[in-house]
Amino acid sequence: MSNAVSMSDIFKLKHIAVVGFSTNPSKPAHTVPKYLIEQGYVVYPVNPFAEGEILGRKVYKAIAEIPETVDVVCAFRPSEDIPQVLEDTLQRDDVKVFWMQLGITNEEAAARAQARGLVVVQDRCMYVEHRKLERSDS
Repeated sequence: MSNAVSMSDIFKLKHIAVVGFSTNPSKPAHTVPKYLIEQGYVVYPVNPFAEGEILGRKVYKAIAEIPETVDVVCAFRPSEDIPQVLEDTLQRDDVKVFWMQLGITNEEAAARAQARGLVVVQDRCMYVEHRKLERSDS
């Protein structure tokens, strides 16, 4: 994680665009954002191949299409796709955190995001990290 921001600070941000949000309920790219929704987060599905809604939320083809505030971009895409996801993210001026899910890293993209002032998280699961915080708060 970069820029000395705590996980607690990140999870205070409530508007999350999930790039690669899956329509398949058995995939982590579906179960993790579902969990975040259940925890009260506003989640925007981004999936260029999906139509309509996922879990009752309008699906966007691209990050740029989301008309509301986006605090966090959470990427469920292969590491080689991350530079393009970051490029799309950098078109917005409201994103504060660029999160690459467990198993996803891209050092070049991370450095570029940090240089643009974003907090970067790589190779970590939002579900796991949120649950850790929940346990430590109780």
